[in-house]
Amino acid sequence: MVTSCSYEARKFGVHAAMPARMAKMLCPHGIFIRGNMDAYSKASHEITDIIREKVPLFEKASIDEHYIDMTGMDRFYGCMTYAHELRQTIIKELGLPISFGLSVNKTVSKMATNECKPNGEKNVVASDVQPFLNPLSIRKIPGLGEKTFIKLSDMGIKKISTLAQIHPDQMSMLMGKNGLSLLQKAKGIDNSPVIPYAEQKVLVRSVHLKLIL
Repeated sequence: MVTSCSYEARKFGVHAAMPARMAKMLCPHGIFIRGNMDAYSKASHEITDIIREKVPLFEKASIDEHYIDMTGMDRFYGCMTYAHELRQTIIKELGLPISFGLSVNKTVSKMATNECKPNGEKNVVASDVQPFLNPLSIRKIPGLGEKTFIKLSDMGIKKISTLAQIHPDQMSMLMGKNGLSLLQKAKGIDNSPVIPYAEQKVLVRSVHLKLIL
């Protein structure tokens, strides 16, 4: 399975979780690299250690994704300034490219991060949340799967601006609670908290590939 691929490879239709055989068909001239889980885990732990030293509350959502609660920091230092310096520290100490999005909640922050990858930073303040979200494809909404994307697209709902205007009752009728959750995200609403990180005691190893060009 492909677990990660370069942005150049994605232009050929390759994406994470795709069978390697299919990826080779789509991009036969790509370079396939067997993953090194030990190296990835080591880098992940090193990044986490730096974050742990610098911030009071963070959540490790995956091997390469963290959420940081910076509530109140703007009164003393400046959230964007601190996040920028934290990013520069990681780049300097580990030599790894890293991106971050700073915004009002986890959903918008994640989407902002995705928009400034592979090595950037983006700040979406409260007043800019909807203008930032509106022109994006609904595919950019975290948790919106392929089947849901096709269903909404067939209804003419392709941009977040369109989805955000759907009445909650209609979304509930179409997709139940999941529809209401997607509607909230389209409006930049996400009340989920940052969950304090605790070390996992079990490590699952897997064989995977990364495709680059």
